Amino acid sequence: MALNDEENLNQHAWSVTSHTPHINQEQNGDVSHEPSRWWFLSKAFPMIAGTLGPVASAFSICSLVEPWRQNLVPAGDIQDAVSIPDPSWLLIIEAIQLFVGIFANLFLLLSMARRVRFNLALPITIIGWYASSLCRIVLSATAARPFKDKGFSNDEIIWSQSFYYGMWAAILYFVDASLLIITFWGACTHHYRKDLLLTTSQRTLMLQSILLLIYLLLGAYIFSEIESWNYLDAVYWTVVTLFTVGFGDYYPATDLGRALLLPFALAGIISLGLVISSVRNLILEHGSRCVGARIDDRKRGKIIRKMLLNGDNKTFDPIHEDFQISLARSTESRQSEFERRKAEFQLMRRIQTKSSTHRRWVAMAISTFLWLLLWLVGACIFQKAEQAYQGWSYFDAFYFCFEAWTTIGYGDLTPVSNAGRSFYVFWSLLALPTMTVLISNASNTVVRIIRDVTILVGSVTILPNDRGFAGNVKSLVDKIALGKVFRDKGTGSLNSAASSKNIDHRSSATTIKFQRRSVPKDSGGLIGASVASQPGSAISGPRNSHLHPLSTSLMHNTLDNLPTGIDFQLLLMSEIRVLINHLKESKAHHYTFEQWAWYLKLIGEDERSPETHCKVNLGKSRQDVNEDVSESGKWSWVGNQSPLLGAQEESEWILDRLMDKLQESLLEVRRWQLGNGSTMSLPEVRYDKDLEREGFISKWR
Repeated sequence: MALNDEENLNQHAWSVTSHTPHINQEQNGDVSHEPSRWWFLSKAFPMIAGTLGPVASAFSICSLVEPWRQNLVPAGDIQDAVSIPDPSWLLIIEAIQLFVGIFANLFLLLSMARRVRFNLALPITIIGWYASSLCRIVLSATAARPFKDKGFSNDEIIWSQSFYYGMWAAILYFVDASLLIITFWGACTHHYRKDLLLTTSQRTLMLQSILLLIYLLLGAYIFSEIESWNYLDAVYWTVVTLFTVGFGDYYPATDLGRALLLPFALAGIISLGLVISSVRNLILEHGSRCVGARIDDRKRGKIIRKMLLNGDNKTFDPIHEDFQISLARSTESRQSEFERRKAEFQLMRRIQTKSSTHRRWVAMAISTFLWLLLWLVGACIFQKAEQAYQGWSYFDAFYFCFEAWTTIGYGDLTPVSNAGRSFYVFWSLLALPTMTVLISNASNTVVRIIRDVTILVGSVTILPNDRGFAGNVKSLVDKIALGKVFRDKGTGSLNSAASSKNIDHRSSATTIKFQRRSVPKDSGGLIGASVASQPGSAISGPRNSHLHPLSTSLMHNTLDNLPTGIDFQLLLMSEIRVLINHLKESKAHHYTFEQWAWYLKLIGEDERSPETHCKVNLGKSRQDVNEDVSESGKWSWVGNQSPLLGAQEESEWILDRLMDKLQESLLEVRRWQLGNGSTMSLPEVRYDKDLEREGFISKWR
């Protein structure tokens, strides 16, 4: 029995060995750019549809609960308008449409929860939403005719809030279905997997929206019963309350209503804040990172082409020489390629810094445009809706929108028409995420400039720092000129970035311990130096971390003396633990060149060897670059295959490769065991303190 178990184990080991994931070009380069190219289709569109889809169903409920038409005497108060009952066939069709819309929302939610297949859920959702939109459009266009037989003149008939909520629902259903059909098209054309590529927190955004809308509609029903309000007026009041605008046109007058307002408003505002936080974290931060990868790519090409046209080729031309022979030569010849790669790396960091600034301002411009569009178009609609009842001018509506989105809410101007109040609910739900995006982008651009200038002015005047008066004045002028004056010809912002809080420093003493530690005799022949230092895998794409800067000679000595066997595996596990801790932190880590050289050496590449390095070639098409890389395995820090170009965080990228390397190393041990026809007993377990004492646990402080 034991023999059979051992044979099964051996067969499994051979099977896993044959399918070991290596660090190849398929993991690399363009694959890392795919999420940034198709992020809007694969992630942003489903998240937007998942957030607005429940809103459309909520508006369908609002359209169903009250009649579509009201009888209003000319020059009468709109609050005194009498509802005209809808025909039964209209109610039946609306109920069927509501069921179809909720059913489509349910399938999208189940698809996000991975309970229903992508290929099944999205077509059902798309068809359901398009059918709902078409149904509401047809009803809005044709259902008015039978109402003319009620005995009222056309001058005495007005549309109710329910009718307008049906219009807003039709618009949202159509937009949501269109977004999902684009997402489905991208998956069917193999631009990404046929799955909603969302994280757990991203999937919960739709559920948060559903719960918030249920809370809002139920709260409106309770207060409408307590305060004797029309239900849709209570919905309007609920939105005004939870958004903390407080116009004052509706407010609880009963003791019970005032008592219930306290917990209702408190819980509702907190829930709304959670949704806002989710929108910011899931759409803004992740989207900025993915879209930023594309901006980095374009900025990189522009800068490199300019340098090549100016004849600056030294940074890009690998220094070719027989690497094995160079090991026996003086350190100078080996340093040349290492220093060239370092200069290439620093150039890429400077490109990233410029791209980051450009990206922030582009995002600020886009969010400002959307905010102004919502403001100006919203004011136009409010002016048209309220002109017949309150005689609003465009400026009045413009002023009202300002009061609303700033939550000032004086109450001197408020909507009273059915179209105005229903549109305010619709407009507010769109204004909320728009303002969230705008404020977030402003904090990274305009607010940052004001903060930096304030600090610099303080440094020049009453709060001097170590740079002295002249240095502070120079820095202040450079800030005002947006970096066009006193340009730093060095690494500039790269160095400042490298000294930030999120840069960790590896103790060089710990690294030296690895060099000096003797390798156990029972493990030296298991893997050999080939596994610890074999060159040749190519790169894909990463982001952030940091070493205590080592001298060049010490760095070369460190890279030359990696442990082997079990010691190498322990070293990999130690580094993996460090990287996992980095991924748990809120800010992404950006690593120095020395750290990258260290990690690449662990992965199997040597930054001192030109064997896997090439000159960047921007003239080739992306397909040609892929073919060349797959054949030669060569890459450049500023090329398409650079780890710094992808949407992946640097810590995540390195962690993936170290995990692959550890698996490869363990499988090499298993091959050695199977080749010798024996099973090696496991070594005695040692704890962190013992390993740290012997230098096997890296100390990143």
